[in-house]
Amino acid sequence: MTRTRNTTRPPGRHDQRRPRTPRGPHDWFAERLLAVVSGQRPVHSLLGHTVGQAYEQLVTLATTAPSPRPSGWGDPTRDRLRPVLRRCGRFHPGPGVIEAFARITTGDRVSAMAFRLEQGPDLRWRCAAIEMAPLP
Repeated sequence: MTRTRNTTRPPGRHDQRRPRTPRGPHDWFAERLLAVVSGQRPVHSLLGHTVGQAYEQLVTLATTAPSPRPSGWGDPTRDRLRPVLRRCGRFHPGPGVIEAFARITTGDRVSAMAFRLEQGPDLRWRCAAIEMAPLP
């Protein structure tokens, strides 16, 4: 077995703790949007990170989410059906704009979320639109 680099891992094995591609703002937003829509975080946690109608869309989506239970109740069904972000991708239609999608699994069901990020004059990314079916 020949190794070209000074490493202890076998060839072809990747470290699962490190993402292969650098994480971008769309990954951060996908995680936060899912946490808000699933009821794990309050809606106002994204108040400064949204513009235009996106906050109203987020409020509408979050009101259809099941209310979170206090931890320690030990409901195994609820833990098994917690939505999980599986993959997040992006497309750059122009400078300062990211159109992103995310695949979400809840138990055996797969759903999708799409959102648009726009970079402001202060170079901060803000969510401008969200599209998603309510989570089961």
